[in-house]
Amino acid sequence: MTPPTLSPQGRSVQVPFPSLTAHLDRLRSRLSGLPVLRRILGGPEADVHVVLAQGLLASILVMVGSWGVGMLATSQDSLFARAALLNMLRADPAVVVAASILLALGLMLLCRAWLRLGQRTMSGSADMTVVRRAVLSWSAPMMLAFPIYSRDVYSYLAQGRLLHQDLNPYENWVSQLPGWYAEGSDSLWSESPSPYGPLFLIFARATYFLTGGVPEIGVMVLRLFAAAGVLVCLYAVPRLASEHGVSPSWATWICIANPFFLVAMVGGVHNDSVMVGGTLLAFLLIYRNRRVLGIVAAGVAIAIKPIVVLALPFVGLALLRRPSQADLPEPGLSRKLPAWVGVGLVAGLTLAAFGAASGLWFGWIEAMATAGTAAFPYAPIGLLGLIVGWVASWFGADATVVSGVVYSGFRALSIVLTVWWAFRLRAADAVLGCALALSAAALLAPVIQPWYLLWLAPLFAVHRRYSDLLGIAWYVVSMVLVLIVAIEQLSVAQWIESLPVQITAGVVGVLYLAYIMLVDPKTATLFVPLRAAVVDRWVGRFGLPEGRPTGTAGRTSSGGSPRE
Repeated sequence: MTPPTLSPQGRSVQVPFPSLTAHLDRLRSRLSGLPVLRRILGGPEADVHVVLAQGLLASILVMVGSWGVGMLATSQDSLFARAALLNMLRADPAVVVAASILLALGLMLLCRAWLRLGQRTMSGSADMTVVRRAVLSWSAPMMLAFPIYSRDVYSYLAQGRLLHQDLNPYENWVSQLPGWYAEGSDSLWSESPSPYGPLFLIFARATYFLTGGVPEIGVMVLRLFAAAGVLVCLYAVPRLASEHGVSPSWATWICIANPFFLVAMVGGVHNDSVMVGGTLLAFLLIYRNRRVLGIVAAGVAIAIKPIVVLALPFVGLALLRRPSQADLPEPGLSRKLPAWVGVGLVAGLTLAAFGAASGLWFGWIEAMATAGTAAFPYAPIGLLGLIVGWVASWFGADATVVSGVVYSGFRALSIVLTVWWAFRLRAADAVLGCALALSAAALLAPVIQPWYLLWLAPLFAVHRRYSDLLGIAWYVVSMVLVLIVAIEQLSVAQWIESLPVQITAGVVGVLYLAYIMLVDPKTATLFVPLRAAVVDRWVGRFGLPEGRPTGTAGRTSSGGSPRE
């Protein structure tokens, strides 16, 4: 038994179940001696093939599970909706439950592989090449998965269909299309203007036209588009991290190899990957003195998702960065204004070109300004707007109008904060400013989707490396969201009760998550500092007695990997 792990305040804090952890460690060691299990269960700590194999197996489980509970269109053009074998599997409650369990297990195993890769990365036994291989190999099986996490990809196709039928997606709704629901679009967004830029709508229109409206082929084309965004992120993140003096392998691991990122972008087919990739590439090109191309890349990102227009002031700030002349004074307004004007002109011309090609011009501006007719009660601003509108209705006011005013006020606040940061931050902190601006836009919006965090994580990660406790908190948030979003969005036939399926998969996933954090001989020690900080906080506040340590199954080093 190794010595107990010390908390930040010097108190001894043990792994919660040291005897069970030690027993499992011995069992794993014995099983890993079997040839068939060696590549999955064990091997030398420096052997990165173990963790790569575990992640690949996890991704395959996610893929197979998605075939039973992933999103499936039911329109007459669907290839799979008429497949007898698939329909028989998705109609059998036992198979559906089994698929949901496979999905939950695959997601949690992928999270474990990610943590183990992080331990190897921080100890120096896994370099950027290994992290890159992890991203590529773990993403590959998800290319063949049914969409999970959301139905957004079907909304992409529907908006492409709108444009193909000469209807303006900023003025017309998906619900105006015949058979739109059977084609898979989410009813929540069926009467909202498109939140996407003209370039993406051009691509969605081309996809709908070239695939003949067959949903599964359209999903594959859009997944290739999303995967291309992941590749751009994989290219830009390590290089941007190096520009800021951050470990490239760590930055790439913490945000791009993250299961939450891979499952949301590849498995969930979200165009956010291209938006994030374009934004990161814009800063990288500017830092490498390819300034016009950098601004054009920012324009492309805006033409995918207009919310990135908030990045433009910081793209201008990046133009003034001089890392080799750190002793020079920070640029004042006389230098910032010309930079902002130049960025605005180049980005404006880029967006005008896409607007002209699509015939939509700058219609995205009004659509973005009027967005927010939908609200999520678990988004703080969405909840506030609903409450204020409900109270105002008591006095005869229109609740929808009042709620809209609340949402518009907070959108204006996010713009004000963006302007303030643009004036106050140093040129060297341009990427940080972009991260803060997008954080304000996401947190002050009436709708918050969990994957909005993935807009922010790469920008924060390439700017600096944060404290161990903050990193551990991000591990927990990522793993919890990976599980919750997938379970919440299980697609189950209407004659099967979805709640028991979700509960079953959720219980399996939570048990595995608890195992990873509390029992697993290889990963439980990662979370000891967080537990220690919580214990210290309660001990200090309420004077609770400290538990007597009885030892742990491992000890956490400063690099975050166990000494074994």
